[in-house]
Amino acid sequence: MTELLGKDLLGIEDLNREAIVSILDTAVSFKDVSAREIKKVPTLRGKTVINLFYEPSTRTRTSFEIAAKRMSADAINISVAASSVKKGETLKDTALNLEAMNPDCIVVRHASSGAPHMLAEYMECSVINGGDGFHEHPSQALLDILTVSEKLGGVDKIKGVNVLIVGDVAHSRVARSNILGFTKLGAKVTVSGPPTMIPVGIEELGCKVEYNMAKAIKDADVVMMLRIQLERQGTALFPTAREYAKLFGLDALKLKSAKDDVIILHPGPINRGVEIAPDVADGPWSLILNQVTNGVAVRMALFYMLLGGARE
Repeated sequence: MTELLGKDLLGIEDLNREAIVSILDTAVSFKDVSAREIKKVPTLRGKTVINLFYEPSTRTRTSFEIAAKRMSADAINISVAASSVKKGETLKDTALNLEAMNPDCIVVRHASSGAPHMLAEYMECSVINGGDGFHEHPSQALLDILTVSEKLGGVDKIKGVNVLIVGDVAHSRVARSNILGFTKLGAKVTVSGPPTMIPVGIEELGCKVEYNMAKAIKDADVVMMLRIQLERQGTALFPTAREYAKLFGLDALKLKSAKDDVIILHPGPINRGVEIAPDVADGPWSLILNQVTNGVAVRMALFYMLLGGARE
């Protein structure tokens, strides 16, 4: 298993199609664990996982913690706000000190792109990128792909599917990982949003750009709405939230132009009424909660494959 991933998971960019499919297949096998009355297997008993999050997170951090505990690993959450980082400790020193405690895996989220890569150079234990700056969020893309493949009836059905990603692509690590992941499986990816939110050269990742969302949604089999990341924007990139919602928010009116069996995704957290209307987020097309459920299974699969666990 580990030969497909190596020591670390730092980005979808590093994975080939075989590795992605193997992760998804492994995740499916672990979904049964979460459906049991006793949601735990001894697969990683004696292993230690540290969640090192320099940015706020609910779904990702909790999902990694639950995944570790369901495999009987010891999961430790480090709150950076209450750590030595506030005393001036560098990321490198933090890494070396944690390494001295002999953990088996560190999941890191950081505002700086490339931070997990730097940690991986200094640490012998496995490093999983839980989201770095504007770069990548690999586990999120994997759970998104799993959610779509389940709905379509298999990962092979993703080939030729039209995936539309709408919103703040410029500041979205989720968008980059999904573009890379879906294109490696043969999907056709289009991004849409205000020109101020579409980075120059994004086409080099294998997608195309369509600024008119109403036009782009007509051919879409999958629509992923992105959160407007105001905390990462130095200046306002659109006039008002109302205008953004009118042009790029997904509501029932725009959804009428989509295919009847369109799949709606959102990595969360949701700004209801801005990038997505409540009736769409909670509607029959939405697989948003399925994404959350699949997040635990995907992260269990990553721990299993990186830490060399033995199946029960």
